[in-house]
Amino acid sequence: MHHTKTPRPRTLGDHTWRDRAACRSTTHHQVDPELFFPEPDEVDRIAAAKALCAQCPVRSTCLDAALENGDRDGIRGGMTEEERELLHGRLEHRLNYARVNEVLAGRDIHLTKAERRAVVRAAYQADIPAERLARMLKVTEEHAGKLYRRTCREIRNRAVDQQNNTPQALKSPTAKLPARDDLGTAA
Repeated sequence: MHHTKTPRPRTLGDHTWRDRAACRSTTHHQVDPELFFPEPDEVDRIAAAKALCAQCPVRSTCLDAALENGDRDGIRGGMTEEERELLHGRLEHRLNYARVNEVLAGRDIHLTKAERRAVVRAAYQADIPAERLARMLKVTEEHAGKLYRRTCREIRNRAVDQQNNTPQALKSPTAKLPARDDLGTAA
């Protein structure tokens, strides 16, 4: 059985992946960068660029970088501007738990809004101090505390909603809601 290894997400500011790109010109392999900026009706140039992308070892990293940087011009990661358009609009909703785990492990990578919320929830549930969450997300410690308070409210409200939607016979009188601990009272 053949398994494709998912590449590790690149760290913020890391452009070293470009050194392995199939579109990179070398002394023995000249590539015209204009090939990747065809007009929409230049189907031969589009096909040639995509053929080069198809053999590229960092194609998925290239696509991620284009989406994360809001780069809408040219062919990136084997996709034209038009093909990437829908992905640009959906990026903030991407939720890749491998990326969440990378941040929890201390790597500095680009996160979407959904991934940032998942990091906060996982950190909250793991009792990671607000100071460490602040470093992970590059926010102030005060803001990290606010994120924890919001997460606590969301968990509490979800538990209450579930309790209210459970038939009376199944409700447990010993159900526990999350404790406030030292998270403060203001949001």
